[in-house]
Amino acid sequence: MKLTDILPLEKWIELEKEIYKRSGLNSNVFDVKGIRISDFQKWPNDLCPTIKANDKGQSFICAVAHMNLAAQARQTGKAVIEECDAGLFKVVYPVFAQGEFLGVVAGCGLLLDDGATDSFLINKITDIDEETVEELSNGIERRSRSEIEKLANYMKEEVDKITGNL
Repeated sequence: MKLTDILPLEKWIELEKEIYKRSGLNSNVFDVKGIRISDFQKWPNDLCPTIKANDKGQSFICAVAHMNLAAQARQTGKAVIEECDAGLFKVVYPVFAQGEFLGVVAGCGLLLDDGATDSFLINKITDIDEETVEELSNGIERRSRSEIEKLANYMKEEVDKITGNL
């Protein structure tokens, strides 16, 4: 079973857009292999697309964070809110239908209230100059953990609506 077996792609894209509208996060739905199911993309900052466009950034920051958090969400059946190695937070909620894990609903790209981008680590992984990282980090919005927990609850409610009758 695939995500699009339980809801048309257009409806998943509507959910991605609503998550972005509510939170400002880059929101995507990912299948069981960690592949985005749509091409919807709204960057919440200038740093993320720069990291993602860098092969090492994509492989060793973005993909690692996604796979780790998706695995945690799959194992616990609950939302996971954690920072990636760049220092930005990601929220991931699992999608199960009839006991089968189908993927996750996720959002990322902002800072927690007490968070900070890690320009040193980003530089070491990607070779992007630390000054450039700091410039790209200017103005990244912040959210409180309670705001993100509310978003995670919204994700849960929406996924429950989708999977509730299966």
